[in-house]
Amino acid sequence: MYRNLVTSLFEHERVRTTDAKAKGVRSLAEKMITLGKRGDLHARRRALRVIRRREVAAKVFDELAERYRDRPGGYTRIVKLGIRPGDAAAMSIIELVESGDAASSAPKTGEKAGKRAASKKGGAKAAKKGDAKAAKKGDAKAAKKDDARTVKKTTKKATAKSKAEKKPAKKATKKKAAAKKDSGTTTKKKTSSKATAKKKAVRKKKTD
Repeated sequence: MYRNLVTSLFEHERVRTTDAKAKGVRSLAEKMITLGKRGDLHARRRALRVIRRREVAAKVFDELAERYRDRPGGYTRIVKLGIRPGDAAAMSIIELVESGDAASSAPKTGEKAGKRAASKKGGAKAAKKGDAKAAKKGDAKAAKKDDARTVKKTTKKATAKSKAEKKPAKKATKKKAAAKKDSGTTTKKKTSSKATAKKKAVRKKKTD
């Protein structure tokens, strides 16, 4: 893993990785540059034990050795970026010193990290606002449902009361109708019995 990181560091002159890996790669990268400044065959063989690509090793011995010829050490620097949101790992960029692209790109990466953090904060705020709106809507819907339920309950109670009030009235009317029928039948029976008694009396007189 460190061999791959050192190779990509010399190839691209900057690598974004975790803070612990960047600190581990720094010592290897500076050793390779000191070997490149030596420039002999034994130094090349030792460098090729670590660097995986011959083109990158040639860049170290030709270009980087000339760049850091007058520099006694400190060929790399680590720029911390912050915490990665996935696993909360401390992220950083390790890059070569005195490289034009790296010096100009370091603050850009910081700005990008700041923009990402700001966008995340804005997204969190929007999510909170959305949750508040959804909660308000849910409360309004629940209130409407509760109002509808209360209205239904009150209407049911009112209908039950009206039915309860109508039942004794219906019973009274039925009783009155039954009483009228009974009285009518009794009067009919009385009148019929009187008529039959009169007819019998008339027949007796005729026979006499």
